[in-house]
Amino acid sequence: MSLLLAGRQETLAPYLDELQRLLPDERIVLWSPDLPEAEREHIDIAVIGNPPPGCLQGLPRLRLIQSLWAGVDRLLADASLPADVPLARMVDPAMNVAMAETALWAVLSLQRGWFDCLEQQRRGQWRVPPQPRADEVCVGVLGLGQMGRTVAARLAANGYRVLGWSRSGAQLPGITALHGDAGLQQLLGEAHIVVNLLPLTPATRGLFDAATFARMRAGASLVNLARGQHVVDEALLAALDAGHLHRAVLDVFHVEPLPPGHPYWQHPRVVVLPHAAAQTDPRSACQVVADNVRALRCGAPLAHLVDRARGY
Repeated sequence: MSLLLAGRQETLAPYLDELQRLLPDERIVLWSPDLPEAEREHIDIAVIGNPPPGCLQGLPRLRLIQSLWAGVDRLLADASLPADVPLARMVDPAMNVAMAETALWAVLSLQRGWFDCLEQQRRGQWRVPPQPRADEVCVGVLGLGQMGRTVAARLAANGYRVLGWSRSGAQLPGITALHGDAGLQQLLGEAHIVVNLLPLTPATRGLFDAATFARMRAGASLVNLARGQHVVDEALLAALDAGHLHRAVLDVFHVEPLPPGHPYWQHPRVVVLPHAAAQTDPRSACQVVADNVRALRCGAPLAHLVDRARGY
C-alpha cells in the first residue's frame, strides 16, 4: 500500500520531506495527471492540500483522505471527491496557537486604537486615541471548535470579557457560552469586537449581511479569520461608510488573492491580511497526518473525521 500526496506542486516539497522522515516505512508518491494505473491500484491514503479536482478518482483501495488544511468547505464542494471514503481535517495545535496570536493582535490593536494611529499617521495627525481597559471590552467569538476555543481562552487570559457562540453551546472556563438564535443576537448586541471563526456551511454562508450588521452594537468592529464567503462585502462596506461599524480586520475574501481595485484595498477602515492568520506549519501538520496514518494501519480510531452532513 502507498500514500498519495496531492496539491500544488510548488508547496508540497516541505510536506514530502517531513512525511518521509516521520513515516519511513510508507511509500509516498506525488500526484500527477499521468500517474500509472499500476501505482493507483496501491494507493490507500491520500494527503491533500488544494488538490486538483478529480485527482482522487480511480483509486479503488482508498481508505482515508487526510486534508492538510483546517477548512474543508472547498473539498466538500468538489463533486469528484469520493463520497464513501472517510475525510479527516487538519486540527493542528500549532495552527490553533497561531490563530489565537492573530486574534489577540487584532483585538488588542482595536482596543488600544493602534489602527486609528496608523490612519492618523497617513494624515500627519498627532492624536492619542481613547484606550479602554481590556476588562471594559467585550469580545464575541463565533465558533468554538479547536481554533475558537484556543482563541477564546487566549482573549480571556488577557482580561477581555469573552462571549463564545457555537451551535452546540460548548462550555469553556471563563467564557460566557451562548447558542441558538437568541444567543447569537445577544452576542451581536453586546460585543465591541466580533471574531468570526465559524466553519463555512450553507447555514453560515452570507451570515454577515446588512441585517446582521444592523444588529451589531454601534461602533463595533469585525475580525473575520474564517472564510470570505461569510461576509456580504457590499453590506460590510455600507455599514463602515455609515459609521455603524468602526473597523474590519479581514484575512479571508471571496476571491484570493484580493483583486486589484477591490474597495477593501483603499478603505480607511479596513485592514487587509493575505490569508496569513494561521498558516499550516509542515512540521506540526505532518505529525498530525502521521498519527492518523499509523492509526489507520493498526485499526485504531481516526482523529478529526468530518461529518459531511454538518460540513465540518
